[in-house]
Amino acid sequence: MQFSQNFLDELTARCDIADVVGSYVNLTPKGGNQFGLCPFHNEKTPSFSVNTGKQIYYCFGCHKGGGVINFIMEVENLSFPEAVEFLAKRAGMEVPQSDRRDESAERQRKRLLQLNKETARWYYEVLQSEEGKAVRDYLEKRRISRKVAVNFGMGAAPNGWDRLLQEMTHRGYSKQELLAAGLIVANKSGGFYDKFRNRLMLPVLDHRGEVVGFGSRVIDNSEPKYMNTTETPVYHKRQVLYGLHLAKKTKRPNIIVCEGNLDVVTLHQAGFDNAVASMGTALTVEQTRLLSRFTKELVLCYDNDGAGQQATERALQLLNNSEFTVKVLKLPNRMVDGQPKKQDADDFIKNHGAAAFENLLSGSGSGIEFRMAQIASQFDLTDDRGKVEYTAAITPVLAALHGAVERDVYAVRAAEAAGISPEAMKAEVARARKKLGYQQKKQRERRELNPTLSVQPTQQGLRYSNPRSAMAEEGLIRLLHLDATLFGDRPPLIKEDFSNELLGRIFFLLWDNRGSHHALNALVGHLSGDEMSHLTAILQKPESTANAQKALADYIAIIKHEAKKRTGNAVDPLVEAMERNKAKKGYGGK
Repeated sequence: MQFSQNFLDELTARCDIADVVGSYVNLTPKGGNQFGLCPFHNEKTPSFSVNTGKQIYYCFGCHKGGGVINFIMEVENLSFPEAVEFLAKRAGMEVPQSDRRDESAERQRKRLLQLNKETARWYYEVLQSEEGKAVRDYLEKRRISRKVAVNFGMGAAPNGWDRLLQEMTHRGYSKQELLAAGLIVANKSGGFYDKFRNRLMLPVLDHRGEVVGFGSRVIDNSEPKYMNTTETPVYHKRQVLYGLHLAKKTKRPNIIVCEGNLDVVTLHQAGFDNAVASMGTALTVEQTRLLSRFTKELVLCYDNDGAGQQATERALQLLNNSEFTVKVLKLPNRMVDGQPKKQDADDFIKNHGAAAFENLLSGSGSGIEFRMAQIASQFDLTDDRGKVEYTAAITPVLAALHGAVERDVYAVRAAEAAGISPEAMKAEVARARKKLGYQQKKQRERRELNPTLSVQPTQQGLRYSNPRSAMAEEGLIRLLHLDATLFGDRPPLIKEDFSNELLGRIFFLLWDNRGSHHALNALVGHLSGDEMSHLTAILQKPESTANAQKALADYIAIIKHEAKKRTGNAVDPLVEAMERNKAKKGYGGK
């Protein structure tokens, strides 16, 4: 979907970026900009800036950036057209029909969401019918009440090859739409069959309540036991948490993150309406971003097997130094015939009850306590060598803690676990922290001393092949964005002059939209999220307009000079030396 520049200009003029961002992030003025905790990654020190003059945001931590439309796309997980309509509704504006061109992608999205919704209803109807008796019996066996089953929209996929296919094509949906939604599969002979058959169906809703996909479980001993919707235009596993549309309404002070969908169902039934599942074992940045909108405390409750422990460790690393208070609920093993057996949340509730789980929840330890226990379990702390190896393993973990009091407290606990003096452990932690600080300092120095490193984009896929030309191309973009009147009626360069394809594309997109105060927002539909973040990083760099004409001339000269070198034309070494000297001096702003 495309929108006219006039409409986007009016929309973004009515939607001041500080006002829009301020409804999601607590902003504080600082040095001409406004700063707050980034909503796109976990942090305790604000690195997220909003520049009201340029109407852009940029995070110096995760390097995400853009204009107000980008922000809504990211924070609400919306497409470009959806973000425009979201802001238009917020501003009390109608989206002109003349601006609703090229709607195929948006029509497909809405069509797939409607298809998923109707499919979920049909699976629910099957569950209530005679065909659904086997699944109802399974739910009874799992002690899942009818009320909870209805609350989660559970259904049954019948034991037939093409029952859903026949039903939905009868309702007017095409086979291509069913394929795109991940509901049917094509066979080698060109035919199609239902993906889900003879299964308990669990609709997956996003936080807005839209059915975006399905989870499923067999009711017998067949394989695979679990089967989920693959990635589709409306379902992205990394951006969804099962049960969040319900858990976001909880009155409890935290959200419990589990591994499986049925863990969530059982916990909700037991009164823990704050449970969600991370759609697998790996918590993602996108999921933590969603969670940060509804809570500041997370309780990790993964299975107590090896995979679950690894998932806990990965989640703790992801959440390290975030604004979340993170706890770990450790599920004990269950003894069966004298042998320890693993348990998940579902097993524990069934075997021990809600009160016992509440006790575990109340006694959940911090993330650092979990990691310390995991490290301690790897060594024999009754042996001197084990104590030395444990100390070497634990000190980098403690040294990475930001708070001095926190480091001190856990250093004492680590010393007690190892049976050594607190003074010795604190000394080792101090040494490890000094080493860490030295390594970080050397990394900064290497970057500062190497212009090639300092100019390179943070995104690996956007690296510059010619940093010298790229620096000048960035400067040209900043000047065009700051003051288009510096330029004549025709662009000073051609596409082939640019050493970097993206920078050339950005320049000509800005050129086509020069004169608009909100030109940046016109680029949203033409640039990916990473590309827009990179453009914002470029615009964040200082650029003085005090000597803009000379800077413009020098930038153009450098770009043309480097272009000639690429084509193999002869180069005057004296001119090259002069231009290199100019580049070193730069054209920084105040």
